[in-house]
Amino acid sequence: MNYVIGVDIGTQSTKALLVDGQGRIIAQHSQGYRVDTPKVRWAEQWPQVWLEAVEACVVGCLQKADVAREQIKALCISSLYGGSGIAVDADLQPLHPCLIWMDRRAGEQVQWVRDNVDLERLYAVTGNSVDSYYGFTKMLWLKQHQPDVWSRTRYLLPPNSYINYRLTGELAVDHSSAGNIGGVYDVVGRCWSVEMLEALGIDPALMPERLLYSGEVVGGLLPEWAERLGLPVGMPILAGGVDAAMATLAAGVTQPGNHVAMIGTSMCWGYLNQQVDARHGLVSMPHVYNGHKDLYIFGGTITAGASVSWFREQFCQAEELQARDGLDSSLWLLEQQAAKIAPGSEGVLFLPYLMGERSPVWDDRASGSFVGLNLFHSRFHLYRAVLEGVSFALRHNIEAGTRGAHSLDPRLIVVGGASHSDLWMQIIADITRLPVYTIVQEVEAALGAALLAAHGVGLVDDQQMDQGWVELERRAEPVASSVAAYDRAFVDYLRLYPALKPIMHSLQQA
Repeated sequence: MNYVIGVDIGTQSTKALLVDGQGRIIAQHSQGYRVDTPKVRWAEQWPQVWLEAVEACVVGCLQKADVAREQIKALCISSLYGGSGIAVDADLQPLHPCLIWMDRRAGEQVQWVRDNVDLERLYAVTGNSVDSYYGFTKMLWLKQHQPDVWSRTRYLLPPNSYINYRLTGELAVDHSSAGNIGGVYDVVGRCWSVEMLEALGIDPALMPERLLYSGEVVGGLLPEWAERLGLPVGMPILAGGVDAAMATLAAGVTQPGNHVAMIGTSMCWGYLNQQVDARHGLVSMPHVYNGHKDLYIFGGTITAGASVSWFREQFCQAEELQARDGLDSSLWLLEQQAAKIAPGSEGVLFLPYLMGERSPVWDDRASGSFVGLNLFHSRFHLYRAVLEGVSFALRHNIEAGTRGAHSLDPRLIVVGGASHSDLWMQIIADITRLPVYTIVQEVEAALGAALLAAHGVGLVDDQQMDQGWVELERRAEPVASSVAAYDRAFVDYLRLYPALKPIMHSLQQA
């Protein structure tokens, strides 16, 4: 029997899977860590944290499995969107923490781009817009605010590219990670855009020349790392790619019109298409499978599961204490009470903009808010409103994306931590008006990476890729009465941000 390893480097943890050629999970291991937030709206991580987590997770898998190292045929890494990328020197040593996707410090650079760059040309070349979410604006922040770092920077590397380099000694960037940087990648030519790099004042030499599709091999595993990880010397390491696209692949999405919502720390809803219009307000990049022709187009909320975690940690100490004394989790306890509340949280709306917002709002100074509170409401109303607010943001993205898609499947697949919640799945079904399906296996992006690894070394053929490894289960159907209530609430949800935007911005300048 032959095996592969899929790894997903996430924002708050890394997970590795050892999988056989039929997609059976033989072993898995995870390791958590934290995001560094030294200032308001900043979010960064040192790559050493990721490297140590990858090593621990791979070794942990092998310790749990009775598998000979020679039977493991490939490894593929999925990773969080690395924003600016990792600034490395001529020896490829990190010079500065990576400004990850969540970081929103580059507001001034966004305005500079708007004032100095031909935006219509940028949209046409890159298929993407301008916002502090995008890596190219974060690069400009480094250039302006860290000139010493910038002067010593040889390359800017996405997280998976950096880890792949450490494991193989070979340098390459996958097309999905390159496209997700926005601003510097030609989405039609599938190459770096020298035109846009020069317009932005970014030296094209900072972008590694070698671009690979996600299923291509970067290089073989170095002897030092083979010994440390317990894997064969020279074992193929695939290029890998962005986690949201990899989770979408894991869910069986290989055809245009398929669409998936990945709801973890953030929310990414995406579908496949072969063309893109940046004016629809979504993000586009080559897909991790068939990336030479298919684009993964997605929209997302920065703080989805993060909104839930924030609310629980700040306001639900009673449930936290109760959970410690019993067998139930604090989330389960909250949901038992929130499920008793009618759709619409009896007049409370929540905007989940706790770190600014991505699509289709694109405002790094947007902020979160509860609206409609009175003395009648409890924290359970607010908890349900948080779930509903993230779900309204999902519908907002779906409606924006529908304008760019020829057609979408009449079902929604949800992956990520949110899929553990029956209440949330029902809320999503009612708000989106779509039946909701989830993956039985619960290991999304890492399983997508493993599937890509298996395909890359011939353990899985093209037909099996289209069928996928996962089993889907139907979790929720829209309920007519709830749909009607949420349709009314969604109208008010859409009105809230434009009404509050001036106040949001004013408060942040105070």
